[in-house]
Order: sequence, then C-alpha cells, then structure tokens
Amino acid sequence: MSQMMSVSSLNTKIKSLLEATFMHTMVEGEVASVTYHTSGHLYFSIKDDKSAIKCVMWRSSVARMKFRIEKGMHIVVEGSVSVYTPRGEYQFQTVRIEPYGKGALALAFEQLKEHLKAKGYFDAQRKKPIPQHIIKRLVLVTAKESAALYDMLKIIEKRWPLVEVIIIDTLVQGESAAKNIAKALGYADTLGADAVIVGRGGGSAEDLWCFNEECVADAIFAMQTPVVSAVGHEVDVMISDYVADLRAPTPSAAIEMILPDLREILYTLSEMEERFKQVLESKLSHSIRELKHTEEMFHRVSPLRRLEESKMEFKRMEEEYKRLIFYKIEKFESVLPNLRDTLTQTVYFTVQKKEQHLDYLQKKFQISDPRLQCHTGWAQVSQNGKIISLDILAENEIFFLEDAQTKVEAVCIGKEVLLPGKI
Repeated sequence: MSQMMSVSSLNTKIKSLLEATFMHTMVEGEVASVTYHTSGHLYFSIKDDKSAIKCVMWRSSVARMKFRIEKGMHIVVEGSVSVYTPRGEYQFQTVRIEPYGKGALALAFEQLKEHLKAKGYFDAQRKKPIPQHIIKRLVLVTAKESAALYDMLKIIEKRWPLVEVIIIDTLVQGESAAKNIAKALGYADTLGADAVIVGRGGGSAEDLWCFNEECVADAIFAMQTPVVSAVGHEVDVMISDYVADLRAPTPSAAIEMILPDLREILYTLSEMEERFKQVLESKLSHSIRELKHTEEMFHRVSPLRRLEESKMEFKRMEEEYKRLIFYKIEKFESVLPNLRDTLTQTVYFTVQKKEQHLDYLQKKFQISDPRLQCHTGWAQVSQNGKIISLDILAENEIFFLEDAQTKVEAVCIGKEVLLPGKI
C-alpha cells in the first residue's frame, strides 16, 4: 500500500537521498553554457550526447581557479549534488574544475600522495641532510642528451669544477621511464656519492608523470645517499619532490642549491685571509708589547742590571773619592811645610819631656827598689804572702824574712815590745 506525503516532504526526502548519495563526486562533460556573475559566483552547465546538468561554483572556489572555462571546453568537475527544496530542482555544486585529461592524473596524484604519506615517506625526520661540506662526488640521474643535463653541467663548470660528476642516462618520460628511473637511482646509491640529483626539464603533466609513480618514490625512499628532486619548473610539484631529501624548483637551481660558488669561496677565503692577517698582526703587536714590557720589568729586577748599577755607583764613588783625596792632598801639601816644622818641634819637645820624665822615673825606681833600700842586717817580714810588721806576730807563728838575696822561714819563739822610737 503506497504512502501519501506532501510535496515538501517528497522534495526533502529527495534532497536527503541525493545529497547523501552523491558527495565528493567527479563528473566529466562539455561546457554547454557559462556565466561569470558580478557577485563572483560561476553558473554553468555541462552535457554529454544524451543529457545535461546545471552546475554552480561559489565565489571562494572561483577565486582559486587558475584558468577561465569557456563554452565547448571538455572539463572534469568535482563536487556534490545539492537540491533546492522549494522548487524541487537539483544542481551540481562544484568545488574544483580541471580540463579533461588532467583530472584523472590529478586524482591518481592525490591518491598516491595520501598513500605514501600514510607510509611515512614524507616525514621530515627521515629526510637525510644534504652535506654541508664541499661535495666531492655528485651523481646526475637524467637523460644524457637533455637540455637539463647541459644546463647542470654548465653551472657545475662555472660554480665548482672540482666536483667529480657521474652521469647515469635514463628515460625521463614514457611508459617505461618510471622503472628506468627507479633502477638508475638504485645503481646511483652504490657509487659512494655525496648527493644524487634526479630530474629533467619542463614539460606537460603527461611528460612529467613518471616522477609521480610509486616505484620511483620507493627507490628514493630506500636510498642511503641524499637525493635532490629537480623536475620541470617551479610550478611543477611531483611525488618525487615530496619523498626526496630536498626539492629544487629546476635542475639548474638544484646545482646552485648544493654546490658552492667558486667565486664566493675565493672571496670568502680572501676575507678570511685578510681578517686572519689583521688578527695575527694584532696578536703579534700585543705580544711584542707584552714582551717589551716583560723585558723592561725583567731588566729592572735583573741581577745583572743591579750589578751594572752597583758598578756604576762604585765607579762614581771612586771618582768622587779620588777627587776628594786629590783635593785634600793638594790642601795638605799647601800646609805640609808648616806642619813639618810644627811636628818637628812638637816631637823634639815631647821627646825632651819624655826623657826628663824617664830620668825621674828611673831615679824614683832606684829609690823604691827594695834591694837598694835594704841595709845590712835588715830584712822584710811577710806572712801568707803579705808584708807585715813584727808587732802583729804572736808566739809560735810562722813568718818569712827576706832581703835582697835570701828568704828565710822562721817561727816566733818569743816577743818583746820595744819603746816607740827606740832602735
């Protein structure tokens, strides 16, 4: 039994069904009509030999388009079906338009890109750094007779002719080109090079497509040698660019990015040499000043210097002493005659006085000489080494009697005191 519903309900169900079913859809067809509205929106329709469909692209999407569509152009549109419920009309809401023939490639590119991204081929942490030192061996993987190779060799000769260049000839377009490039890259990885450049000059999307093949991406990902992808022109972005360790906009630019410029190196070396000379001269001057300062300090405290100074001081004092002595000698020589006479007189008087004193002493000595003072029958009395008088002797005491010739030991047997003054 059929269900009854209103027009609005039917259109709403149709809207839900269509919009849910035809999301992210790509449609191919010929442009039947086209209108660029003043609002910035694009209204057009596409058809094939049996039917047509209205399409719309909003202003934000139109602004991203790189070309204008025209009536009769064969295109591929990407978007979803939308339904305008009040009128029960549907149209294709477009988000991207590509010329026919590129749409399939673009879809394949995006699918492969997402696949490889999920496998980690584009991760920044796995990319190998291009050597910062001067590259000694470089491998070029490209067509041997191509203009791109000629340009690269010309720039190599100009920038850094010291590098060893190995050329691996390979196909760079056509059905078998991708496998050929992958094989060449595998061989290049065995040559011990510092870097490998793979690429070619510009061309159509179909010509460059071999660099978007998964086998080429696998070969680049597996390489141990750093790889530079240099395909087409700057606007051409390949899968190989994402996988490679470095992407160059053109083959010529790849050489300029990884090889130093000989003239810049020479200029830098010249600047470094000049700076080195300046630094060396500055350090040398500083060292010379320090050496002179140290030499002066050493000279000031040097024993040899002190000895020299002492010698000079001694010589000065010697000269001063000589001058002083000569002066005194001259002065004394001037007064010497008078001094001689005075000295003679003084000596004469002194000698005469001393002679007189000597006579006096001799006479006094003679007078004091015990031997001369001793008369016959008289002797000196002593006891215990001391001269004594007889009145202090006691009976039985020992004493000595001594004259000029004889000394006698005696004992006091008796003692008689005479009257004073009596002999």
